[in-house]
Amino acid sequence: MPIYWAFLTFMLLKPGQENHEYWFMFSGIDKVLHLSIFAALGFLFIASFPKIKFGYYIQIILIYAFLTEILQEEMHLGRSIETLDIVADTLGCLIGYYTYKYIATKF
Repeated sequence: MPIYWAFLTFMLLKPGQENHEYWFMFSGIDKVLHLSIFAALGFLFIASFPKIKFGYYIQIILIYAFLTEILQEEMHLGRSIETLDIVADTLGCLIGYYTYKYIATKF
């Protein structure tokens, strides 16, 4: 969990690069990436702390999302704050949370 969190922080704060050479690159792919990495983060977080209350869970993940967005702007590395990134982060952490809860009740 700490290794993934550190890797995620590095990836969210490194300078952005636009590369449209690959077939899978499309407008909005960064939102899909935000959603998927926060779904994985949310899943791993709730799996690591299954007894945490939902309110604490969402606060911790969203504070992290807001901080990374603010740091992207303040570090002047070619990244900026985007509201849709925070929306994708929120949806991702909810998907991760409910995926874990679904799996935990089935198995």
